[in-house]
Amino acid sequence: MGLAVSGGPDSLALLLLAHAAMPGNIAVLSIDHGLRLEANNEVALVEGICLQLGVPFTGVRVDVGPGNVQAKARDARYAALARWAQEDGVGAIATAHHADDQAETLLMRLARGSGMAGLAGVRSWSSLPNSDIPLIRPLLWARKGELEALVGDAGILAVNDPSNSNRAFDRVRVRDHLAKHDWLDAEALASSAGHLAEGWRALEWYAELDWAEMVAPDPDAAVQPALQYCVNVPRTIQIETVCRIIAELGGRVTRSEAGRAADRLWRGNNASIGGVLAMAGVEKVAKVGVEMRVWRFSPEPPRNAH
Repeated sequence: MGLAVSGGPDSLALLLLAHAAMPGNIAVLSIDHGLRLEANNEVALVEGICLQLGVPFTGVRVDVGPGNVQAKARDARYAALARWAQEDGVGAIATAHHADDQAETLLMRLARGSGMAGLAGVRSWSSLPNSDIPLIRPLLWARKGELEALVGDAGILAVNDPSNSNRAFDRVRVRDHLAKHDWLDAEALASSAGHLAEGWRALEWYAELDWAEMVAPDPDAAVQPALQYCVNVPRTIQIETVCRIIAELGGRVTRSEAGRAADRLWRGNNASIGGVLAMAGVEKVAKVGVEMRVWRFSPEPPRNAH
């Protein structure tokens, strides 16, 4: 098991708990994002703790691209974790996301009008982006205060990242709001996110069934490869299937874009999305014996150059 450990109280608690539960079966990666002068010392702190515990340690420096600092740092961090896992034969990666993180994430996504997938919050398990390496979050049940107390009781002085109190970041403002209003219970919010995640898993199962039963190659299309989709499901499932069709044909779209395209197609209009042409129609479908909406997808033909 590979652990992502920054030197903050949450990830240090993850290290202590994992070492107690899986002695001899964990390794640690600590990342310097190059955003603060203190980061190098923080990586050294984690290395020293790992040395005391007898845990294999790797430290790396990454470059964070321009743009949204927190998002770019996360992308660089996950890419570094994937490389490390592949090079060192790590079976899975664990991070220290906890119940307070989950509550903050749910409130942030509610404020942004996120759909079901976003409101499902931080998943207890998934995969590292662009890989099949399992990514698990075993501490979603724990409160931040509990993790801080565990580290303090071990006599360890954790790192205090100043970005955690920088109100320029949405998450910090949401965290402050939760602290000021005790009627907003972080555990209850995290529990709601968990229920939403269960609902989302059910929708994913339904979307998988829709893909298997209602999507097929379209051999008559002028441009290949092409797919046809017999549509008879709620809009949420349509969006997931349209996203998958576009990906299968070499494109990539957001759920919002797929939703707008699905709405056009449902009204009988064609749509262009992610380099794919989608054509709406109604046909009698032989395998069910009734007329259905049938959407046909194929790569957009190349445009004539003048």
